[in-house]
Amino acid sequence: MFNALGLMSGTAQDGIDVALIRTDGLAQVESGGFLTVPYPAGFRERLRSCLGPPGTVPATVVAAVEAELTARHAVAVDSLLQQEGVDAATVDLVGFHGHTLFHAPEQGQTWQIGDGATLAARLGIAVINDFRSADVAAGGQGAPFVPLFHQALAAAAGLERPLAVLNIGGVANLTYLGAAEDELIACDTGPGNALLDDWMLRHTGQLYDADGAVAASGRVDEALVRLWLDHDYFRRPSPKSLDRDAFDVTALVGRAVADGAATLTEFTVRAIAAAAATLPVPPRRWLVTGGGRHNGHLMRRLADVLAAPVVPVEAVGWNGDALEAQAFAYLAVRSRSGLPLSLPATTGVARPMTGGRLHVPPAAPHS
Repeated sequence: MFNALGLMSGTAQDGIDVALIRTDGLAQVESGGFLTVPYPAGFRERLRSCLGPPGTVPATVVAAVEAELTARHAVAVDSLLQQEGVDAATVDLVGFHGHTLFHAPEQGQTWQIGDGATLAARLGIAVINDFRSADVAAGGQGAPFVPLFHQALAAAAGLERPLAVLNIGGVANLTYLGAAEDELIACDTGPGNALLDDWMLRHTGQLYDADGAVAASGRVDEALVRLWLDHDYFRRPSPKSLDRDAFDVTALVGRAVADGAATLTEFTVRAIAAAAATLPVPPRRWLVTGGGRHNGHLMRRLADVLAAPVVPVEAVGWNGDALEAQAFAYLAVRSRSGLPLSLPATTGVARPMTGGRLHVPPAAPHS
């Protein structure tokens, strides 16, 4: 068993999630403390300005943002350890996802920034980062990467299957656990919160649509939703993944704020419904994690279209805010043990694939 700490900076760019778990990287997972550290507005803007393919932004600018991102992660770790009264010397491993700037697996590219060696030296703890690139290099989608963790949690809890775990972050992704023990399907379903959050920030200065209240007051442009759902992505079979900025929604320019929010929310809902329609057997229940589970309007619309109970993961005792950070702690342990992080059924890679890059802190000088 390892004492592991996971770090997640999601595509919503809202901050850093930090979580402690104890795990063997297989079926045993014990949850520990958790903390979210929001990004200040200035850093969020600097991070957002770096999104795009390598070379889009000067390397010096990206390097400066990466250094700041890494330093902020170190402070977040310190804060959690202090909050929980945990000595850093008792933490065996840190899983450091970094932040995705660009994800185009069909071009053989996925790009996460975050300096694992610097973080390891700063914390004095071994760090594993660069989780996705080995999968993409081997022909996989490089995402989603949380399904094996979902599978472990569901098995430990003895949850009834078939079951769907839906993560609505910046991008939404689905883990389907079929009736058979080894039946696992995963994919990014389409947009999650990112497009709606961007819309709200641009037009209201708010970071998100609290409880979906703005969207609930607006009118959905059905023609636009159908147009977006005609994107080639939705005709591709699973497994599949996408970048947060894969969809062009500039047709919304000039619309009322509430109508734009309603239309973007409906796009997320209908994209999830389209993915659900491809599953072998309808899930008995949908467990929702990520920021989207706090959006009451979104959750109600999902319940309307999925024809099954749609509930936050807290209904089964999980922490939906901590889950992704916990997953990368779990994956770090699997990486350290040489176990697969992705499977043909989760990313489309040809064979089960391990990955990650280990950074061991420098040895302390002899006194």
